[in-house]
Amino acid sequence: MPVRTLKIGYASGQNRGRKASADSSASQNSGTVANLIEPFPAPLSPPLEKNTPPPNVPPSRYNMPFFNGKVKSVLSGDSLIITAPKNPNAVRTFSLAYCTAPHLKKDADEIGALESRDALRELAVGKDIQFQVLYTIPNTKREYGVVVLNDGRRLPEEMVKEGWLKLREDAGRKEDSEEALQQLDHLRLLEAKARNDDKGLWSPDLARIDVQNDLGDSQAFLETYKGKTLDAIVERILSGDRMLVRLLISPTKHILVMTLVAGIRAPTTERVNPSNNQTQPAEKHGNSSRQFVETRLLHRKVKIDVLGLSPQGQLIASVKHIQHGSIAKHLLEAGLARCTDFHSTLLGADMAPLRDAEKVAQSAKLGVFEDHVAKAVGPGGNLEAQVTRVFSADVIFVRNRAGVEKRINISSVRGPRQNEATEAPFRDEAKEYLRKKIIGKHVRLSIDGSRPAAGEYDAKEVATITYNDKNIGLLLVQEGWCSVVRHRRDDTDRAPNYDELLAAQETAKEAKKGMWSGKPAKAKQYVDASETLQKAKIQLSTLQRQKKIPAIVDYVKGGSRFTVLIPRENVKLTFVLGGIRAPKSARGEKDKGEPFGQEAHDLATKRLTQRDVELDVHNVDKVGGFIGELYINKESFAKILVEEGYATVHAYSAEQSGNATELLAAEQRAKKARKGLWVDWDESMDIPEEETTPANGTNGHETIVPREKDYRDVLVTHIDENGKLKLQTIGQGTAKLETMMSQFKSFHLNPANNKGLEKDPKAGDFVAAKFTEDNQWYRARIRSNDRTAKQAEIVYIDYGNSEKMPWSRLRPLSQAQFSAQSLKPQAVDAVLSLLQFPTNTDYLQDAIRFLGEATEGKELVANVDYTAPEGTLYITLYDPNVSEKLTDSINTEIITEGHAMVPRKLKAWERGFGDVLKVLREREEEAIEARRGLWEYGDLRDD
Repeated sequence: MPVRTLKIGYASGQNRGRKASADSSASQNSGTVANLIEPFPAPLSPPLEKNTPPPNVPPSRYNMPFFNGKVKSVLSGDSLIITAPKNPNAVRTFSLAYCTAPHLKKDADEIGALESRDALRELAVGKDIQFQVLYTIPNTKREYGVVVLNDGRRLPEEMVKEGWLKLREDAGRKEDSEEALQQLDHLRLLEAKARNDDKGLWSPDLARIDVQNDLGDSQAFLETYKGKTLDAIVERILSGDRMLVRLLISPTKHILVMTLVAGIRAPTTERVNPSNNQTQPAEKHGNSSRQFVETRLLHRKVKIDVLGLSPQGQLIASVKHIQHGSIAKHLLEAGLARCTDFHSTLLGADMAPLRDAEKVAQSAKLGVFEDHVAKAVGPGGNLEAQVTRVFSADVIFVRNRAGVEKRINISSVRGPRQNEATEAPFRDEAKEYLRKKIIGKHVRLSIDGSRPAAGEYDAKEVATITYNDKNIGLLLVQEGWCSVVRHRRDDTDRAPNYDELLAAQETAKEAKKGMWSGKPAKAKQYVDASETLQKAKIQLSTLQRQKKIPAIVDYVKGGSRFTVLIPRENVKLTFVLGGIRAPKSARGEKDKGEPFGQEAHDLATKRLTQRDVELDVHNVDKVGGFIGELYINKESFAKILVEEGYATVHAYSAEQSGNATELLAAEQRAKKARKGLWVDWDESMDIPEEETTPANGTNGHETIVPREKDYRDVLVTHIDENGKLKLQTIGQGTAKLETMMSQFKSFHLNPANNKGLEKDPKAGDFVAAKFTEDNQWYRARIRSNDRTAKQAEIVYIDYGNSEKMPWSRLRPLSQAQFSAQSLKPQAVDAVLSLLQFPTNTDYLQDAIRFLGEATEGKELVANVDYTAPEGTLYITLYDPNVSEKLTDSINTEIITEGHAMVPRKLKAWERGFGDVLKVLREREEEAIEARRGLWEYGDLRDD
């Protein structure tokens, strides 16, 4: 039979040409924005020239078998993509015989094209079908035939019946079989009835649908639709988390937009890089992820929850199957995607189900989680501990029930960063907020992870911290004092409420709380009132007038000595507990502390560090420390120390402070319980107070301290205008000093090291200073500053003398080998025991001159009779070339020559020197009789 050519093939060829162009564009631009992707693909065939004759269309063969298949997608109202039942990758394009639908075009679709396509889509997509090929166009290999749906309905009959397909004008011209002619007659009847009923394409009300291929003004779109749910149709799947979606804004307006599935990131699929036209291979499981979504959503109606926009202006939304809900959840459960933190704040509470779905895949090691290693849960993952110190807004120190202290980082949050200009001004406020919340409190820790020590970084544990059932990390973020850490994808050491933290951060930013306010409070500048004795005396009267002054213990120096901040006065001071003496703790690893000194220090650290306390200030000591009472939770800490046996009562100062009764009672309880210092106390050796003879006006309550023998070889390096000494102890320290000074001299002779101070010096800074008398460089410390004159008063820390000099004669002491940590200052404070120098200037100068002549350039022996709480040594000096017995001391010579007197009011420790006092008083009487020194006008002591 001769072959005829019909228009049917021609019309189909044009449609296929549009598909070829569309697919080519889509394959090169799959990663670009929506308007660059052809929205509605059509069957692929080469385009035909205008004058190309129509292809040959063979007659239908109704004796062909039926095949099984599944409709993957719909190209137009008359064409489908069918997949093999057991091989989704095997696809074929199939067109409905004898019929045509309006064409989908790039510039403007024909009226009814979308409606016709959607009608076929709703009938067939995703359904199992049987299809019969009636004829194939020879040159294009395009197949035409009929489709039987699983409910028995047939295509194209159903589409023609509803008016969405029209018969071709040339349909049946070549057909001569009975089956074909009956089929055509039936279709013509259905078409005539649809036309008569104004159905589908025959409706006079059918209008063109305006399809917008991008969002236009994306921000305006977001403002209008954010938080709303829209109906949509998924037009194309690019990857598991990216799809082209047609939003059904109204019956006549649709928007075609690239949409990112919120909350997940799927592996990428194979694509062509448009910049170099090179094919980039798919990531593992990338194609499976896309196929998973295609089989469930492609060309289906879905619900779109509009959430936000990506930085590239693409829509971020939850994509939900009409019956089975979020596709993201199903992808995660199958292990074909991972959760992404960047959408957490958009999803809010809806992020939690996605996290749970991801955990299901992880535990089953599905898909991208096939190599997943479950997070190890260490022992003691949930424990109680007391907060001992707040290091920063996100780091604290806690002590567990066993007394072990450890550093804890709060999970997933970060305090204001020092190197961020917008955050740094809020560091102190954030730390203070956390301190007030939890310092000293018992909190619950849930360990979320740990990091071993590596290089310069210490080991650390991260934990979720709760107090009174409140999540501390969440509170910090809610108040704007911490930001949320953006974890790496594989970082499992994160807070379990991570999504809640991200949402709280966004809320704090919107409310401009804390460091998001952009308005830091003026930083508190605490003036050091203990920097000099003069400053302390100026501040004393202000503090003495106040009672129970609110303060914060910033640092514990020892059992009874602290650095304290008083916010309302903006002052920082050294505070010493009055009425007691606590043993000294070791200052360094090589130093030896007094018995129970470390225990007293530890108790003070545990109870007072960073705590809110109250102060009563009574007086100042000679170095600018403030003496008084400190109350923690309304209880005297001096009493606590004494009651624990970690301090003794200084009866005289306790009487002056007015708390002697309380302290003495606490001391008696400690003695009876044999705590601390009283562990070996013998009650029979305690002299009852009524049998003790008060000494020279004392009140009889002071405890006599026995004299100790502590001989040291010393050099007197300086004597100040009041007769106080600076000593160097001869030994390992002075040997190191001699070696260091040799290196120090060489260092400063090198012109490369002649750089001056980089910034104005501050009181307390260590510097190198050029001594005026010999123009040599020595270690020194700034005592005070005159910023107007650019002068500093400095003290040479290894010799004790001081002078004023311009800043130009100072250099930084930043070299580690010369630092005070490398070699501690060698000059120590000392006072001659049992001497009282005259107040008259002339007599005092005579005494200092005599003392200088007796000590200058000599290696002497000093017995340390007593060490004051602030470290001053009370000594008896001996010249080994002259002294033959213990009473032959330089102290005795000064009394003998009338340059000092024996004090009439003795301290507790002085009353234990009965034999020495007897000799000194005898020598004093000799000096008075001989009218020596200050006694030249006789004995004036009673005047």
